[in-house]
Amino acid sequence: MIRVLLLVMFIVPAMSQLPSQDILALLEFKKGIKHDPTGFVLNSWNEESIDFNGCPSSWNGIMCNGGNVAGVVLDHLSLSADIDLNVFANLTKLVTLSISNNSITGKFPNKLGEMLAFLDISNNLFNSSLPPEIGKANSLMNMSLAGNNFSGSIPDWISEFSSLKSLDLSRNSFSGPIPSSITMLNNIVYLNLSNNAFTKKIPKGFQDMVALEVLDVHGNMLEGDFDVEFLLFTTAIHVDFSGNMLTSSSQDGKFLPGISDTVKYLNLSLNRLTGSLVSGGGAAQMFGSLIVLDLSYNQFSGELPSFNFAYDLQVLKLSNNRFSGFIPNDLLKDDSLVLTELDLSGNNLTGPISMIMPSTLQVLNVSNNQLTGELPLVTGGCTVLDLSKNNFEGNLTKLVKWTNIEFLDLSQNQLTGPFPEVTSQFLRLNHLNLSHNSLNSIIPKVIATFPRLSVLDLGSNQFNGPFPNGLLSIPTLQELYLSSNELSGNMDFLPSSFLSNVSKIRVLDISRNQLGGEFPEGFGLLSGVQVLDVSGNKFTGSLPESLTGLTGLVSLDVSRNHFTGPLLKNLSNTLTRFNASYNEFSGVVPENLRKFPESSFFPGNSDLQFPNPPAGPKSGDSAGKKKPFKTVFKVLVIVACVIAVVILILLAVFIHYMRVSRRPVEVGTKDIRRQTVSGSGGTAVSTGDIRKGSSSEAITPEKISGGGAAAAVASYSPSKTSGFSYSPDSGDSYTVENLSRLDVRSPDRLAGELYFLDDTVSFSPEELSRAPAEVLGRSSHGTSYRATLDNGLLLTVKWLREGVAKQRKDFAKEAKKFANIRHPNVVGLRGYYWGPTQHEKLILSDYISPGSLASFLYDRPGRKGPPLTWAQRLKIAVDIARGLNYLHFDRAIPHGNLKSTNILLDGPDFNARVADYCLHRLMTQAGTIEQILDAGVLGYRAPELAASKRPLPSFKSDIYAFGVILLELLTGKCAGDVVAGEGGGGVDLNDWVRLKVAEGRGADCFEAVLMTEMGTPAADKGMKEVLGIALRCLRPLSERPGIKTVYEDLSSI
Repeated sequence: MIRVLLLVMFIVPAMSQLPSQDILALLEFKKGIKHDPTGFVLNSWNEESIDFNGCPSSWNGIMCNGGNVAGVVLDHLSLSADIDLNVFANLTKLVTLSISNNSITGKFPNKLGEMLAFLDISNNLFNSSLPPEIGKANSLMNMSLAGNNFSGSIPDWISEFSSLKSLDLSRNSFSGPIPSSITMLNNIVYLNLSNNAFTKKIPKGFQDMVALEVLDVHGNMLEGDFDVEFLLFTTAIHVDFSGNMLTSSSQDGKFLPGISDTVKYLNLSLNRLTGSLVSGGGAAQMFGSLIVLDLSYNQFSGELPSFNFAYDLQVLKLSNNRFSGFIPNDLLKDDSLVLTELDLSGNNLTGPISMIMPSTLQVLNVSNNQLTGELPLVTGGCTVLDLSKNNFEGNLTKLVKWTNIEFLDLSQNQLTGPFPEVTSQFLRLNHLNLSHNSLNSIIPKVIATFPRLSVLDLGSNQFNGPFPNGLLSIPTLQELYLSSNELSGNMDFLPSSFLSNVSKIRVLDISRNQLGGEFPEGFGLLSGVQVLDVSGNKFTGSLPESLTGLTGLVSLDVSRNHFTGPLLKNLSNTLTRFNASYNEFSGVVPENLRKFPESSFFPGNSDLQFPNPPAGPKSGDSAGKKKPFKTVFKVLVIVACVIAVVILILLAVFIHYMRVSRRPVEVGTKDIRRQTVSGSGGTAVSTGDIRKGSSSEAITPEKISGGGAAAAVASYSPSKTSGFSYSPDSGDSYTVENLSRLDVRSPDRLAGELYFLDDTVSFSPEELSRAPAEVLGRSSHGTSYRATLDNGLLLTVKWLREGVAKQRKDFAKEAKKFANIRHPNVVGLRGYYWGPTQHEKLILSDYISPGSLASFLYDRPGRKGPPLTWAQRLKIAVDIARGLNYLHFDRAIPHGNLKSTNILLDGPDFNARVADYCLHRLMTQAGTIEQILDAGVLGYRAPELAASKRPLPSFKSDIYAFGVILLELLTGKCAGDVVAGEGGGGVDLNDWVRLKVAEGRGADCFEAVLMTEMGTPAADKGMKEVLGIALRCLRPLSERPGIKTVYEDLSSI
């Protein structure tokens, strides 16, 4: 007995010194942290500060209630961790768990603490589906899972959270129908299901959720008839159903019977809604309580209703529908309205606009309609006025009464007469576009007095007289377009003192006029010019040496003049576009201009030569001397062509016989399913496992007819981990023909800061925000758009997904390394945008048309154009190698994301340019790993990256990916396809080619369309040499060649 008592006396004190259950749970969480850049957790949560009898209140981010942990708050710390959230279920008194805006991975717990009231794990990398069952969580009031990669359907247990007031599941990959059980959350105030992949119809019952104030389901793939009863009876204030595939249910032609008085914000844009907004006398009262109404990009028709009772309406967007008739007087003449923004563009509206009266109206866009008559007499309080692409006529005398205008676009109308001299009231005007009219007379000097003018476009008119030198003295002017007018005479620049303030001129276009004489030396004073176009004039003499001082020059076009003498030797190396054709230049093309194609120099310039003259135009004399030879040559060519046609016919018959008699190799993805989308002629495509071991991912349709369908696909949020997505055009996902706004959730605006990586463009975040943007596609790291700025400039805008971008300081530091990248085979970066919230990170680059290599190469439905010829494929391979050689040696940057969808073909000559080479330098480690995982799914990942726990792109991994692209060029197959071999098993493209080569049948790998060209010895030899280069690129790491060797080998073929 004494021994037992002694044992108890020792054990009890020892047990009192063990850490509490709460502390053990927190230490378990700490074990999962891989990276803590600020040291907020790892430097604070240590054993020295443990209070064994209570809560560790000294630990950062920990809140205590008595001896228990009541809150864990670790937001915005850039933590990288892999954790099991079930550890927090051991914190029995936990009320608040907030770990948002980090890089934490893991699964959703199958048990929550019974006292947990606030759960926020948004903007992380969680990637599981929600568990089928979960414990009691009756106290939960706020749950945010937004900005992760949760997938699957929403389980029914969500309805058991009876106390829930805020639920945010946005920006994930949830799919399937929205469960009807979610409408049983009677206490919910905020419900956000946007930017997922929900399908089917919207469930009934949302109108019965009496506490609901915000309902946001935009950016899904919801279809079926829109429930008009919801808008009649809901208590919600903010309603957003935009970017889906919703249709109208009304049979009487009227869209809505009414809208609840509680609704203040209503966005139904980017759907397939039809019908009229006018029916009876209730049309005006229906919109009486609204503050924001966005019905743009639908199929509404009929006349516009009167809005005379819409006293609170501030933003009205009805653009890109089919409205017809006159614009209601209430919108433009009733000063009692409080409208600040009105967008009626892209409809069929007719009639005149006599005046614009509302003093509150700041933005008015009625472009692209059929409006007629003269310009309005007054413009009220408008600062942005777009009347372009209409049928306005008459002169510009009305402009003398327009005030406060900052942006004015009257282009593509039928305006005539001179520009009025008395327009000095334009003290705030910064953008003026009068192009494509019939304006005439001399360009007035008064324009030079506009103190803030930055963009002036007078192109495609009938202005005459001398070149207006005074415009170059405007200190704020950055872009000047005077092309396609009747300007004449010599250009006599004033002394340099007169041009002391012209350093901001970046774009000068005076093409297609009648300007003559010698090219003035004064152009050298335009030190900041980047784009200079003087083509289509009558300039004579030689190019002045002063042009070599334009160190920032990016584009120079002097074609179709009468220039003579040699080309300048020391033009800026920043040039990416150059055209000197149709002149009389002579001598040898300078070395720094030899990177441009022959079309930059010929036709014309008969005395101009390359050091090693390519096949091309010859001089007149030499042509005359060899005329007899040419005649004989033509005869031989005709005979050879006849023989070649006979051979081709026989070869075609032989190939057809062989195809019929031999079973072809089958290539394709597994489990392809096509379903007709209800209410459309489009097709939805989904796929199972694309390659062995990959997770199933949904592929968006390549095309879905109708703007609404396109918008729905545009808003689909893809997987962020496995991330299989394919896009012929953008390198992201299947493309859609769709026009959408970057600010779909109007009236939001980009409120951050733009940073330019070169001086070729300049615009404000607001201009970017309102730019029409065609959705190109998606990937695991974001969404790509083609944005069209007000000045017509096309940009590719990549909107990065939340959580993948580095912190601002590191992001800016890395971005500067990509400044001034200018190479004919590399897509240039223009800048980036850093917004105030996590999801507003944009990368701006050149837009390249007509599309990606994948869109022209793969033999799939929707392939652009005919199959590529061997000559085109070889040229593309050399171009890619040249671009990689520049990145590897001149910039010391591995590409890191090389694939055929990131090879863009530029212009009719299919000049290949590599894109997306900077992302791994701008993303977090987790984002880079995701990108490499994507490459693995798609078949481009090097083996050493798959074996590494912390893989990083390298020069040699680029070589491996390039080898895969070479195989794609030879076979016409996608690297991600599973190829069925003769034995019935499936292998990937690399292994399939290796097997064929090992069997001595390497030529069987080549795409069938290339078989006809194999009859040419040079082509046959070239294909086999490229195959050998590709296989060398796929060797183990230590045996792979460098890009310089690969580039030289390809160039020698």
